[in-house]
Amino acid sequence: MKRFALAVMLAVLLLPGVALAGSATDAALGLGAFAVFNQILSGTGLFGAVATPTPAVVASPPVYAPAPVYVTPPAPVYVTPVRPVYATPVRPIYVTPPAPLYVAPPPPPVAYYPAPRVYYRPRYAYGRRHHGWDRRWHDD
Repeated sequence: MKRFALAVMLAVLLLPGVALAGSATDAALGLGAFAVFNQILSGTGLFGAVATPTPAVVASPPVYAPAPVYVTPPAPVYVTPVRPVYATPVRPIYVTPPAPLYVAPPPPPVAYYPAPRVYYRPRYAYGRRHHGWDRRWHDD
């Protein structure tokens, strides 16, 4: 029985596909291992500390002699004297403002009212005992 348990334990430890984490994790682990493998082979990073780097040689830019400078003397300037110009001062222009314009307000509106009506009440128009709508005209 001990031999069987030992064989099962060794099979579990040596079997690489027992722990499955998914295809994305497998791809990430594979890319990481590939990156470390490339560093080991190329000698960069921690693995290339003992290697001496090759010196970089940069050619200096070419030096050209500057062109000679030819300076010609300026042509002489002849100035003829000019008579001074006299200008008389401009006379001031006085502008008088126009007189203020006053506008009279319009007349108030005229209201025409009809003449008051004069009511004539006959004394006994309907008889003394009339009981119509107009009771105040009766003498009762």
